[in-house]
Amino acid sequence: MNSGPARPRVGHIQFLNCLPLYWGLVHSGALLDLELTKDTPDRLAEALVAGDLDIGPISLVEYLRHADELVVLPDLAVGSDGPVLSVLLSTAVPLAEVRTVALGSTSRTSVLLARMLLEELHGLTPTYVTMPPDLPLMLREADAAVIIGDVALRETYEAERDGAAHPLGLIDLGAAWRDWSGLPMVFAVWAARRSFADQHPGVVKEVHDAFRAGLDLALGDVAAVAARAARFEVFDPATLARYFTTLDFSLGERQQAGIRAFAARAARRGDVPPLRTMTFAQV
Repeated sequence: MNSGPARPRVGHIQFLNCLPLYWGLVHSGALLDLELTKDTPDRLAEALVAGDLDIGPISLVEYLRHADELVVLPDLAVGSDGPVLSVLLSTAVPLAEVRTVALGSTSRTSVLLARMLLEELHGLTPTYVTMPPDLPLMLREADAAVIIGDVALRETYEAERDGAAHPLGLIDLGAAWRDWSGLPMVFAVWAARRSFADQHPGVVKEVHDAFRAGLDLALGDVAAVAARAARFEVFDPATLARYFTTLDFSLGERQQAGIRAFAARAARRGDVPPLRTMTFAQV
């Protein structure tokens, strides 16, 4: 990758859901051409908006709040067209009895999605408290908790293993959105700062191509990726392979329709500005 005088500053989510992207970058050699920053979704979004990153993943809610400053990388996202396995509402009481909800501090989109579902679909008006994503601690403070990423995947895994003996109720928020809207849920997109894309369109294209090629490489050998990852995780290779192939990394017409539907609901609530148009990077 010939990226000019400085390597582009690119963000990477430190959750298993983005491991296929990282695997692909490593094994394609593209990682050498990037200045990669690993962090949680909320911190990466803040860095991209602040100009501390040039390109990176950004939660859908934060993208909608800053769409005028960003251009979206085509055909690259993290979402699901049904269950996502790693974005959950975990309940310690029956859903109708939920009065307090702990919201994980590392997520913006999942938190807003949970609030929409609780308030608009189920007619609940709970009190919310934001906390670090520690499920036992959250459920000591609240009737229910919104958790994402590896913490949530572990809870899904344990619930499936326990069956009816599992002590908590779980609502997969990807599945709940699909049931409600009929559309996929996009939790995050990849975007470049508009000013950077205007000045360095070739670099943006190269980074996009590296991500897409790396992702295709990883998903083409998902068993090997899962086996390698399982050496360092509590999950077995079959669970990880299922997870990586359940996730939807695409951003086609259905996914864009899902974004518009989510954006319209969020804007009606006053949580984001209306989405006028999604501007895509020229790649």
